[in-house]
Amino acid sequence: MLLAIDCGNTNTVFSLWDGEKFLCTLRTSTEHQRTADQYFVWLDTLLRHHGIPLDVDAVVISSTVPRVVWNLRVFADRYCGCRPLVVGKPDCLLPVDVRVDAGTQVGPDRLVNTVAGFDRHGGDLIVVDFGTATTFDVVDTDGAYIGGVIAPGVNLSLQALHEAAAALPHVDVTKPERVIGTNTVACMQSGVFWGYVGLINGICERIEAERGRKMKVISTGGLAPLFQQGHALFDTFEDDLTMHGLTVIHKYNKDRGNI
Repeated sequence: MLLAIDCGNTNTVFSLWDGEKFLCTLRTSTEHQRTADQYFVWLDTLLRHHGIPLDVDAVVISSTVPRVVWNLRVFADRYCGCRPLVVGKPDCLLPVDVRVDAGTQVGPDRLVNTVAGFDRHGGDLIVVDFGTATTFDVVDTDGAYIGGVIAPGVNLSLQALHEAAAALPHVDVTKPERVIGTNTVACMQSGVFWGYVGLINGICERIEAERGRKMKVISTGGLAPLFQQGHALFDTFEDDLTMHGLTVIHKYNKDRGNI
């Protein structure tokens, strides 16, 4: 069984893949000081709660936080008895090309989303991922990653607004009933929600104009369904896009005898 691990700046997600479907997906906060033993206790306890044994013989990792990779490697070696495949490392093969400026390091999550998006939808894609940052990844006709856009994440923007302006409260992200707010909270919610709708529309339109063709827009990440309410922003929403990409990358390396 394959354990796919996606470590982001805010949360780390563990999914068990039996070769046909995901049996269980679990989420924890990302903490670089968490040890391999702590990962095991947390994961094993929750899997037992779901009636699933930790019977893993392969691990694939994508991490945007380099400091956590070491303990995840130790966890894989100590409790799964295998050497993990880490996306972004030289020994991890990708089924798509990466066409960016020489010396540029692309975030592993963006590469994984590119692989998953191309596998499911073909080329000419824009993948919008609502994470700590809101990223736009552009997938060429042949599946190559050719760059993208990084914007501040929705919750990060709200947090910065609250911390920088003493009179402004912390508010939840929601679709407001009206654009014009009649109180402070409603004004902030409208600014964030409709501001990001405009940002997404504007960036996708400019990407399409620059590419000279219509692109399919795929969304993923926790807040994507919320923003779909504001406008027909996306052609489809993929809840498990990153995890699917990890399984595709692992299979690609396994088929080529790389692991």
